[in-house]
Parts: sequence; C-alpha cells; structure tokens
Amino acid sequence: MTRSAKKGPYVDEKLYRKVVRAGETASREPIRTWARSCTVVPEFIGFTFLVHNGKTFHRVLITEDMVGHKLGEFSPTRLFRGHSSGRR
Repeated sequence: MTRSAKKGPYVDEKLYRKVVRAGETASREPIRTWARSCTVVPEFIGFTFLVHNGKTFHRVLITEDMVGHKLGEFSPTRLFRGHSSGRR
C-alpha cells in the first residue's frame, strides 16, 4: 500500500539535512544511513549512500531512474545461495 498523495513522500529529515550539507560543501563522501524506508527524491541524485541491510552497508549511487523508490530496495537483505545440487 502506498502513502497518501496528501501527505507526500516520506523523506527522513536527518538524512535530507545530511544531503543538503554535503551539497553545500561539495563533499562526495558516502552518506551512511539506516533509513531504508526513505523515499529517493531528486535532491539525492548524484550522491552515494551506504544503506544498511541489517548486517552490512551496501554502496548505492543514486541515479534519475531511482527517484520515487525507497532506499531499501537497492540494498538486498537476503542472500540467495542457489538451489540444491541435482545429486540424488
């Protein structure tokens, strides 16, 4: 279920302030975040985030195609080890 249009997208205020501060200082250091539910807004384009997946941080470079999605979509939480081998 999506968030109501009246409320607008959910953007973590602390993370947004970090992006604005990084833009003012022209810093290209990755921004660490645990806010997986934060919606990607156009101001995030070009920045690199380290998104936590519960165990490690995944490096995510934000592009135009990612606007409107959640940060957590780009940091998988499960590791697929493959199906069982065909041995019987």
